[in-house]
Amino acid sequence: MDSLQVLFVAGTHGNEINAPWLMEEWAKNPDLINSCGLNVISVIGNPQAFKEGKRYLDFDLNRCFCDAYLSSNDPKIREVVRAKELLNQYGPKGSNPCQIVFDFHSTTSNMGSSLVVYGRRSCDLALASLIQGKLGLPIYLHEGDCSQTGFLVESWQCGLVLEIGPVSQNQLSASIIEKNRIAIEASMACIASICSGNPQYPSQIIVHIHKKSLDFPRDNIGKPQSYIHPFIDGRDWSNLQEGDPIFIGLDGEMVAFAEKDYLVPVFINESAYVEKKIAMSLTKREVWEIDSQWKEDLEDLVIANRKSM
Repeated sequence: MDSLQVLFVAGTHGNEINAPWLMEEWAKNPDLINSCGLNVISVIGNPQAFKEGKRYLDFDLNRCFCDAYLSSNDPKIREVVRAKELLNQYGPKGSNPCQIVFDFHSTTSNMGSSLVVYGRRSCDLALASLIQGKLGLPIYLHEGDCSQTGFLVESWQCGLVLEIGPVSQNQLSASIIEKNRIAIEASMACIASICSGNPQYPSQIIVHIHKKSLDFPRDNIGKPQSYIHPFIDGRDWSNLQEGDPIFIGLDGEMVAFAEKDYLVPVFINESAYVEKKIAMSLTKREVWEIDSQWKEDLEDLVIANRKSM
């Protein structure tokens, strides 16, 4: 029996409803999606928040997977309780362990479909390279931001976030559902190619490395004074250069991009990030050669678990 298991989490944020809808339909009719013969478990990350149409109940579930919260015994934060439940069931040491996790999200920003990698774990980079090679999705490498930690996928041996948009919160969209289905099938096909001994890695990957996030300009009581300039609004993944307008106020006063280097904005005007005081994040685009160690580590993870039973 094959013991390799892949976990699909949808609805980590309860108001992102397209992937959960697809997962529920898939559960009723497995023929809707080609699982490529893999053992796949799909769960709703935050079922109560999903039921209520809220991003979260007490705290962002996708910030709960860090030692500070996981070591807490305080039952008042329901998302911390849920994070522990997911790990106790499906984590590497759980009762029904999964080795690879995909966390499906949607965004209100004009991001299209993209992969998010947290840090530089070799298995994550190898799997992201396979998916980028198959679908051409941009990779956002999130690192170096101490204010944003505790992401779900970091608690598994290998894990990626799939961000798909743009779509409003609590809105079903045929195109977003279809993009989710394509991403699911492509991801499973990439893992299946490792199982069959025929993965098709590209020679290079394009990564967008997180550099910093920008807040809206604010007055002395914290109220935003400006909004996203029309020049940049909706232009996620496009180069910014010094002097480009990024914010503008009602009085027409403009804030210009002041960096000397070309940077690439992502999550521009993301609705969910208003509470985090993020108007956009800035990244640096780089092209990397595929490291043989990445491939070896991912293939060892997959093959070792296929042979463990």
